Amino acid sequence: MTKLLEAFADGLGRGSVYALIALGFVIIYKSSRVISFAQPGFMIAGVVLVTYLVQVSWLGFFGAMLLGAVLIGLLALGIERAVIRPMIGRPIFAIAIITIGLDIVLRTVAHAYIGPLVRHVGDPWGTSQLHLGSVRMDQRHLAAVVTATVLVLLLFGFFRYTRMGLAMRAVAEDQEAALAQGVSVGAVFALSWALAGGLAAVAGSFAAAGVSVDNTFWPVALYALPVIILGGLDSLPGAVLAGLVIGVLRSLADAYVDDLSWLGENPSLIVPWLVMMLVLVVRPYGLFGTREVERV
Repeated sequence: MTKLLEAFADGLGRGSVYALIALGFVIIYKSSRVISFAQPGFMIAGVVLVTYLVQVSWLGFFGAMLLGAVLIGLLALGIERAVIRPMIGRPIFAIAIITIGLDIVLRTVAHAYIGPLVRHVGDPWGTSQLHLGSVRMDQRHLAAVVTATVLVLLLFGFFRYTRMGLAMRAVAEDQEAALAQGVSVGAVFALSWALAGGLAAVAGSFAAAGVSVDNTFWPVALYALPVIILGGLDSLPGAVLAGLVIGVLRSLADAYVDDLSWLGENPSLIVPWLVMMLVLVVRPYGLFGTREVERV
């Protein structure tokens, strides 16, 4: 039982990272109906930036992470203005392809700043663990859960109670109707990209805490794809819950690797994608996604 609970606790830490990245996907999709494949690029760019900022002694880990998130958010906003905005009205498929190109460019530039060695964002918790009876949980995982919870609550409060949040909800429901009511759809698009970039940087910082950052680090962001399929492309609560579920499933697969040997030597790499394929077959719009109904 202790092994199970420890795997569950570890999975919540992992899942918090996946949830934050997935929220970026969902926010952009809800506002523009575009799946932005540039999220891995924003994540690794944010991580590399934080590895440099954390060297400023008075910033510390959290200060570097916050500043890095702001700067990556501004970068994402600039990219939306310069590259995505001119594509409004063009086929969604073409815009999605452009985001793949953006991802490749961002990752290539970020990898150039990593260099031949590895970099580190630091780890203010070290190997410290929190003991809840016989169950141990890394403090960095607890910090990730707490940070993700705070950010999610702030996001939901923003969307529900602020003027711009209401505008983003209106655009998500019907762009033309929102435009007719005087909502600046362009501003909503820009803000959605900025939020997605900032969330990716925060998620990457926690994923990199205590480990090395090299040119193979970016695939961490790819686990957000099974998350958004499971939770639903247009559901913020679904992204949060599905992120935690995928994180827990990965940790359970690591903990019980012998029982899952039929999936290979490292079943935790496969389990999220098996879940994604199952969901696509059974419920392609996700657990909380909006089911599209076509009338003929």
